[in-house]
Amino acid sequence: MEAKAVARFVRISPRKADRVLREIRGLQVERAQEVLALSPRSAARTISKVLTSAVANAAVKDESVAIDGLFVRTALADPGPSLKRIQPRAQGRAYRILHRLSHITIVVGEPN
Repeated sequence: MEAKAVARFVRISPRKADRVLREIRGLQVERAQEVLALSPRSAARTISKVLTSAVANAAVKDESVAIDGLFVRTALADPGPSLKRIQPRAQGRAYRILHRLSHITIVVGEPN
């Protein structure tokens, strides 16, 4: 049994989000929540919310599932669209700044 949660258009670079997701991939859900709570990275707070949502989706999907026995099966940070902004520079020039967005997907399930 698997349950999935997706947060779309999150204002975190996919590269930075993937650093945090690598730490929790394959862990038990309770352990993953502990790791995210102690992580100093700003992406950990958003990823913790997505993980909580995936666990809640698992409880709704199958009420007999033991939440203690769930593991993080898949954790992905796919790139979303980029917000294009400009930074004024000297002599009337402008540099482009890209604010990258990501789509964070977490799938929880029972061990194989």
